[in-house]
Amino acid sequence: MIRVLVWNENRHEQTSEHIARVYPEGIHGAIASYLRQSPDLQVSTATQDEPEHGLTEARLAETDVLVYWCHIAQADFSDEIVARVHQRILSGMGAVFLHSACVGKLFGKLMGTTGQIKWREAGEKSRVWVVAPGHRIVEGLPEYFEIEHEEMYGEPFDIPAPDELVFISWFPGGEVCRSGCCYTRGQGKIFYFQPGHETYPVYYHEQVLRVIANAAH
Repeated sequence: MIRVLVWNENRHEQTSEHIARVYPEGIHGAIASYLRQSPDLQVSTATQDEPEHGLTEARLAETDVLVYWCHIAQADFSDEIVARVHQRILSGMGAVFLHSACVGKLFGKLMGTTGQIKWREAGEKSRVWVVAPGHRIVEGLPEYFEIEHEEMYGEPFDIPAPDELVFISWFPGGEVCRSGCCYTRGQGKIFYFQPGHETYPVYYHEQVLRVIANAAH
């Protein structure tokens, strides 16, 4: 069994009626519900307002893969917990960072960059292109898939050159984004995946969820 912990700030869902309607069980709940369909994934969830942000030493010790979504509450995220999770990843825990987690403290500490990116929230279509056919993360996917409504993320994107680039996303404004990036830090494998704005039902999209499940595996 692969032990997966899906972590989410869970702040938007508590403060916005619209987002609460889109994700009544939280973003973490939507992702976890899909992952639980895989018989070899043992899935649990945690959120920022739990004690120690739900990322206690004991919890991390029994986690093989951390799936991580954050956005607006990084000022409230403990630097001590950042250091704890960072060390656990260096020691071999896998991590899947989603969407705006690229500007979070933890991703920044791992990458050594700001993670800042061009963005536009207009509910546009996104086309996600597979650029690494045969990679384990793209198993079961076509050469591209589309998301009907998404926040535009585009270059320049302040991240290190990926060890492996798996996806590039295109938007109707002509922007492109390195949207699926693999890294190794210490003994830990890291995957960044761009799709997933909180106001759109991206985390019910079959192929987006398939990517997350593949990444966990």
